[in-house]
Amino acid sequence: MNEEIIIAGFGGQGVLSMGQVLCYAGVIENKEVSWMPSYGPEMRGGTANCITIISDDTISSPIISMFDTVIALNQPSLDKFESAVKPGGLLIYESVNIHNIPKRKDIDIVAIPATSEAVKMNNSKVLNMIVLGAFLQKKPIIKFENIMLGLKKVLPERYHKLLPLNEQAIKRGMELAAEPQPAAV
Repeated sequence: MNEEIIIAGFGGQGVLSMGQVLCYAGVIENKEVSWMPSYGPEMRGGTANCITIISDDTISSPIISMFDTVIALNQPSLDKFESAVKPGGLLIYESVNIHNIPKRKDIDIVAIPATSEAVKMNNSKVLNMIVLGAFLQKKPIIKFENIMLGLKKVLPERYHKLLPLNEQAIKRGMELAAEPQPAAV
């Protein structure tokens, strides 16, 4: 198994945290991991992305330009990285804030209304965990219980009271990704 992922969105959407959670969980499962963040000086509100690689084998380089999975949380990220999904790969996007939907026919495309689902959960900050759950539903490369252990490592201890809400968000994302997707236009 070798999964090469780029997660991209605005700073403050939890883009980097999603990659960290995957990597910590991968380490727990004795996998090779790589996490390479990239963000502008603005941080919150600026663009951010991270390349995350989870593998059974040694990772030769964290610098790659084509991905098995692209997760886009905003329109600029979708516009930039849609073409970087390998044929047969997966593109997950946050459908509430993206208006120009993906057009490719050679990849699996999953639209997740994470923003509205996070509002229903009364915490907009769980948007990233909803999308992470969608990813895990489509590509169960890490065991759920290890994702939760990874999340516990990433979340500062003062926020551990939010672990049950985050668990609920991941499960909701899994449910959403399991639903049939509308046909591509």
